[in-house]
Amino acid sequence: MANLDYKALSVLDAVVETGSFDKAALHLGISQSAVSQRIKALEDACGRLLIVRGLPSVPTGLGQRLVTHFRHVKLMEQALDIDLGRPAVYPAVAVAVDADSLSTWFGQALPPLLSPPRARLDLQLADTAQALALVREGAVFAAVAASDTPAQGTSVLPLGVLRYLCVATPAFAGHWFGDGMQAEAIRLAPGVDGPQGLLAQFLAREYGLRADLPLHVLPLPESLDGAIARGSAYGLVAEMVAFPAIEAGQLVDLTPGRWVDVALSWHAWNIDTPFTRSLSEQVLDTAARYLRPIT
Repeated sequence: MANLDYKALSVLDAVVETGSFDKAALHLGISQSAVSQRIKALEDACGRLLIVRGLPSVPTGLGQRLVTHFRHVKLMEQALDIDLGRPAVYPAVAVAVDADSLSTWFGQALPPLLSPPRARLDLQLADTAQALALVREGAVFAAVAASDTPAQGTSVLPLGVLRYLCVATPAFAGHWFGDGMQAEAIRLAPGVDGPQGLLAQFLAREYGLRADLPLHVLPLPESLDGAIARGSAYGLVAEMVAFPAIEAGQLVDLTPGRWVDVALSWHAWNIDTPFTRSLSEQVLDTAARYLRPIT
């Protein structure tokens, strides 16, 4: 699209970020009518609706593509200013990461990226399916996702396998699974699952159980792991967390030789700046140290 009005795109970006014409006006220090006029002029130039007005106001497909383009241009311009020694606002780089990755291996990649500051890193929690949608929409620069299919304009690199073990405390295992993980016991024992339903999928795959199971859904790995560690339930725990507790006798592996593997990939827009390059390198190096290789 020729002759894009980048001042108008900055207004569009503010509306999408805040979800409101009024809030965008406050953020930009202009009137609400000025925001409306610039959005209308941009829509007239494009010949398409860019914002669906409402509470909140949300972008159309083309509107999101224009916002993504604007953010990418701004990121590259800010990186160039820093390289040239010019005063520049640190660019914001958004990354979507699932809670299990963030609580286990992903955090190990962050220290070199945070100091000295070269960008403002914005980590957003999202399960692997949501993370992939966010990067495809251009709402984030990169994401950890359980897919190896790249979106247009992005690249995808394999990270490794995050393995989960089915565990419980020794007391819980003795009480509910004294004769092992039998279907009859599974139908009665309390379990905890995450929003992605990995435990339910595991039980369906290994035991053919697909309904009427007492599985409680907890949103964060800390709450799920805590319920298991307290002996309130059984469930799947990331191997990096479970294995030390198994060695210490605090947990037992209920299904030795059987586990859940989730293959993760790094999806990122093809934007080459010093920070985005360093970010991808750190994430890939850290994944190679902590995750199992994809076979």
